[in-house]
Amino acid sequence: MPMSRKNPVPVVDDDQSPDGVTRQQVKLGRKRDATRDADILDATLDVLAEAGYMGMTMDLVAARAKAGKATVYRRWASKEELVIEAIAHMSRRMVDRDHLPDTGTLRGDLVALIRPQSLAEGENRLRVIGGLGALLAQDPGLADAVNSAVNEPWVEAHEVLLRRAIARGEIAEPEHLALLAQILPSMAVYRVLVQRRTVTREFLVSLIDGVLLPALYCAPAVGLLCGDAPEPD
Repeated sequence: MPMSRKNPVPVVDDDQSPDGVTRQQVKLGRKRDATRDADILDATLDVLAEAGYMGMTMDLVAARAKAGKATVYRRWASKEELVIEAIAHMSRRMVDRDHLPDTGTLRGDLVALIRPQSLAEGENRLRVIGGLGALLAQDPGLADAVNSAVNEPWVEAHEVLLRRAIARGEIAEPEHLALLAQILPSMAVYRVLVQRRTVTREFLVSLIDGVLLPALYCAPAVGLLCGDAPEPD
C-alpha cells in the first residue's frame, strides 16, 4: 500500500465511502462521541420515513443530524448497519424493559404496557418500516434483522409479564410460553407491515382479551375450561 511522506495516512483509493471519506481516515479520526448516536439514529429514521431505503444516503442522514459525514461513517460501516440500529433504537424507545408495569394482574400489566407515547409513535413506525418497502422481501438477511429489532424488545417484555403472572400463581406455565409471548408483537408488526395500518389501543386490547388471555386460560397446563377465565377488568 503506497504511503505519502508528507501525510502518514495511507492512500486507499479503492476503499472510499461514497463521499470520498476513506475508511482508514475515519478510523484514524478523533474519539467517538457517544452522545451523538441518538441524534444520528433519529435522523436516520426521519430520512428513511421520507425517502425510503433506496432514497436514503449517509450524506442525507449526516445533513439531517447536523453531523459531519466522517462522524456517521466512523460509527456505521454501511447504510444497512445504520438502518438496522436505527430501527432497534426506535423499538427500545417504545418499550422500557427496566420499567415494565406491575399492576398485580396479567391483564392490567398488558394493558398498562400500551403507553400513550408508544401509540403516538405508531404512525412514525408505520412510515419508517414502510420506507423499507420491497427491500425486506428481496433481502432475507435484512428482513430478519429488522424483524428482530422491531419485534424482540416487545416479545421479551411480554415474556417477563407472563413469567411474573406465573410466579404469583395467576396462571400455570403453558407449554409454549415463548410462542404466546410473540402473539401481540407479531400481530402488531403484521398490521403495520402487511396491512399498513396504525396499531391502536383498541386493536391491542382486543388481542389481549380476545386472543392472548383465552389462549393462556385454555392451555392444557392451566387445567381450566375457556369459560373459567377471569372477566376483563
